[in-house]
Amino acid sequence: MNKKAIIEKTKNYVKRSMRNEEPGHDWWHTYRVLKMAKRIAREEKADMFIVELVALLHDIADWKFHGISAGPKKIREWLGSLGVDKENIDHVIEIVQESYFKGSGVPDKMRTIEGKVVQDADRLDAVGAIGIARVFTYAGYKKNLIFIPEIKPRKNMKFSEYKKGDVTAINHFYEKLLLLKDRMNTKTGKKLAERRHRFMERYLKQFFKEWNGKE
Repeated sequence: MNKKAIIEKTKNYVKRSMRNEEPGHDWWHTYRVLKMAKRIAREEKADMFIVELVALLHDIADWKFHGISAGPKKIREWLGSLGVDKENIDHVIEIVQESYFKGSGVPDKMRTIEGKVVQDADRLDAVGAIGIARVFTYAGYKKNLIFIPEIKPRKNMKFSEYKKGDVTAINHFYEKLLLLKDRMNTKTGKKLAERRHRFMERYLKQFFKEWNGKE
């Protein structure tokens, strides 16, 4: 099977698989990540086939909902059924596993340019206007509150801490989203993240003015 056919079949597979996922991690999130990853890949001269596969499959059986090993297992089964060679399958799975945000205190270990491209695209979807929308969508899904002044943002988290604990929507900005600008890999990703980061800062400034009855 040629690469174009593999991508098309994978796209249809992901659409079916993510039909009922949480709105912040559904097909439309994947669609946006795919578009951005292709844009960055062209600038960085990355392997477009690997980039597209990873972008499409990066949230299949997302660990936040299905456990840490479910996604890689499904990816290996799916790509194997399409005849993708083991080296490329291993590369895709390596990127997916390393792309997860594992906590503010855990450094990134992305090895290849393809991984760096998709990680940047995924993180860009977590910041800016869409990132703000996704924060509150996910908070509603998890029944987390918007903000509780007494609950302070957690710092230098390990992955085990990031996966658990009471959180609020606003704290998530400080525990993850505002940190992403400085964890981008590519020139294009860094430039776009700067603009989106400033937008979030303006939003939070306005939020706290309203929260404190000053506007």
